[in-house]
Amino acid sequence: MPADAPPPAKLSIVVLDGSYQRVHYALAMAAAQLAIGRLATLFFTMGAIRALLAPRGDGVPGWRALDGAARDDAMAANGLATFEELLGACAELGATVLVCDMGLKAEGLTRADLRADLTIGTGGLVTFLNDARADGAMVVL
Repeated sequence: MPADAPPPAKLSIVVLDGSYQRVHYALAMAAAQLAIGRLATLFFTMGAIRALLAPRGDGVPGWRALDGAARDDAMAANGLATFEELLGACAELGATVLVCDMGLKAEGLTRADLRADLTIGTGGLVTFLNDARADGAMVVL
């Protein structure tokens, strides 16, 4: 992007990988975009959908099953935003959160397996691409 080009009006992020580090960073990118008054969409698919799982019966958040989730405690200890803080900020600031229908099926999950405290839309690649903007940017994590 040329130095004098305007920043993207919308950031559309495909969250593909189910590692804590990648999902955490996707949430951080979306929260930052929203904090500066621009739009953001998070499109969760395949292993990353597990970041949106409902809490287990013992109350432990579903995302704690992600590879590397123990890093969240280190983030908190270092004064960095935790997974729940970033997810909450994205929700509060108006992020669009979509889950891929194909990804749900591939992971053996249904919409009922996901968190009820978030507004989560479902759809496919066409839904995601129709949500994107020509003056936006796309990132795959």
